[in-house]
Amino acid sequence: MGWLPQPLKTLVLSVQAWQPRRETVLLGVSAFWLLLANQSFLAAVWRQSAGGASAWGLVLALAGVVLAVHVLLLGLLAVRWFFKPVLALLIVAAAVSSYFSDQLGIYMDPSMLRNALRTDLAESRELLSWRLLLHVALVAGLPLWWLWHLKTAPRGWGMALRGRLLLVAGALLMALLLVWSVFQPLSSMMRNHREIRYLVTPANVLWSGSQVLWRDAQGAAQPRQPIGEDARLQGPLTARERPLVLLLVVGETVRAANWGLRQGPDLPAEGRQTTPELAALPVWQAGAVRACGTNTEVSLPCMFAPVGRRDYDEARIRGQQSLLHVLQRAGVQVHWRDNQSGCKGVCDGLPQETVSAAQFPDLCEKGRCLDEVLVADLPERLAAVRQGREVHVWVLHMLGNHGPSYFRRYPPAFARFTPECHSDDLKACSPQAIVNAYDNAILYTDHLLAKAIAQLKAHAGQVDSALLYVSDHGESLGENGLFLHGMPYAIAPAVQKEVPMVFWASEGLGAATGIALDCMRQRWTAGGLAHDHLFHTVLGLLGVQTALREKTLDLSEGCRAPARV
Repeated sequence: MGWLPQPLKTLVLSVQAWQPRRETVLLGVSAFWLLLANQSFLAAVWRQSAGGASAWGLVLALAGVVLAVHVLLLGLLAVRWFFKPVLALLIVAAAVSSYFSDQLGIYMDPSMLRNALRTDLAESRELLSWRLLLHVALVAGLPLWWLWHLKTAPRGWGMALRGRLLLVAGALLMALLLVWSVFQPLSSMMRNHREIRYLVTPANVLWSGSQVLWRDAQGAAQPRQPIGEDARLQGPLTARERPLVLLLVVGETVRAANWGLRQGPDLPAEGRQTTPELAALPVWQAGAVRACGTNTEVSLPCMFAPVGRRDYDEARIRGQQSLLHVLQRAGVQVHWRDNQSGCKGVCDGLPQETVSAAQFPDLCEKGRCLDEVLVADLPERLAAVRQGREVHVWVLHMLGNHGPSYFRRYPPAFARFTPECHSDDLKACSPQAIVNAYDNAILYTDHLLAKAIAQLKAHAGQVDSALLYVSDHGESLGENGLFLHGMPYAIAPAVQKEVPMVFWASEGLGAATGIALDCMRQRWTAGGLAHDHLFHTVLGLLGVQTALREKTLDLSEGCRAPARV
């Protein structure tokens, strides 16, 4: 420290020599979190209380509650040998969580934390930015340095226990008194805006993390329950002469608001056409489809489950098999191909693969592959099923528009909307540059789907086929200060919950399935659809009979000639 000025050197030495009681340390750390890691929470309380003198009272009371809650938690968790490790871990967690809350408007609820924990290395690397690292260094750097050099005052175990009990009891009493003092406005806020509690940092990380670990432990202890054990193929598909292939393409983070095929008064931003190749094809556009969730961890299992969003039950969905297991049980050949972070349990135990740079070096770079890898060998796969009468469902899980690195999702030839954001840190780009990069990624998805349809059409003489594309959830591009996705469903904006869904059928599909395609198209394009329709419509389209199929959600229902049922 010889290079430091003498006054600063004296201060550093004084800090290093200070030996406070552990209770003093816990109070200091909790106060530090209140001031630097809970700005989003206090701002949300102020907004929801509509300002004024009463609002100040509520904000100040809840600030005291936040302080007391963290003192209480630390008093119970930071004990003996775990004292410094627990504090260090939570200091870093508070810095990271507050960054995503303050800068991107993210709420750290259990589904968001699970989504973050399931993120693969390539996705995690894209979320790292200099702005994030600087924030963590500023918020966590000094406390960690102090903690490293900290020596607490030595005490006997009896005195230490008495001090800790007094701290915990005092924090609990303080929290109860403050909640009682503002009970009426607080209860009203919690009824209407319960999601605000997920902004309390780092208590949000502790609570959500414990929920994720508990639910995952419960799921790991029990095998997925089979569903649709009565499933069987029935109708024209059992007597056809040619194979049938359904290409089920699951998109990622594509919102309906920027999807060029949408019709009506709420056209995409600036009326730009982001799906020119699909627009030239006879595809069915379902408009804005209601998504099951606002992140992949919720939406993907939900959209392949019979209950969907209308009767959402996370434990039930994660504890049961999916649509793909029902199809396989009925005799359908199922295969999952992934260009992302896995199928989230949807394809467990079924034939599956994850594309890699070793397979397609020309389409992959730095651990990430462009989505064209998913259809690179589609002609060969179609040629291999020309013989026989099998029914195939091939699921392609795209990387799509996964943020924040939209510019990495497409090759240079699709950079048509400029200037485009070329940064992983969206705050470093203008709003228009972010939208341009996002729309360029949709252009590439449009090209990929059109390419897949062209390959299916080229084999239409030997294989009956269909393509169904649907995105898992939408995205915020800076509207109202929100970025990315994963907002609690109750308060998430429409752009995170409305997605596109597109269907294409070969000329022979109607005869192969006995479905009047014009009839099905009218239901498909009528609007008002949701992810909930996917499970039941795929069963109906492929003629899979099971008690699980709900006729009101099957878009092919009523479109078969009675004589052919």
